Amino acid sequence: MTETATVNARARVRQLTDLTTRLTARLIAESQAFEARRPHDAAATLAETQQLANVYRRESAQIKTDPSVLAAAPASDRMALVKATQAFEAILSRHARAVEAARIVSEGLVRTIVAEVASQRGSPSAYGASGQANAGDGRAVAFNRTA
Repeated sequence: MTETATVNARARVRQLTDLTTRLTARLIAESQAFEARRPHDAAATLAETQQLANVYRRESAQIKTDPSVLAAAPASDRMALVKATQAFEAILSRHARAVEAARIVSEGLVRTIVAEVASQRGSPSAYGASGQANAGDGRAVAFNRTA
């Protein structure tokens, strides 16, 4: 391979390693925020994390399509990328568990609030002593099951 191909491959591997490391650090911080029951801290950096994830997804797809672009890179640089990717995959599963736990807690709170509001209203009787329908409570509660 030419020296230019080696330089380009090395630069590409180092960029991917840096991207993977930055994304891993973001997910670690977000996971810690969720685990500390402070999801609003994670929400503050969500846009940047999504942007990094989109770049990572796009770069990964390009490498999967043509892995030969990294073949000319030195083995030490490629191994650094492999290690960064393994760390990323490990934190990704931790992050997914933390997000799922936060979702379950949030949905449980909403269901509890809806149940409490419904119980406070009581069950209306259909007809009064005069045979006329009783006026119901005009307030409505909507419960949407999607997050």
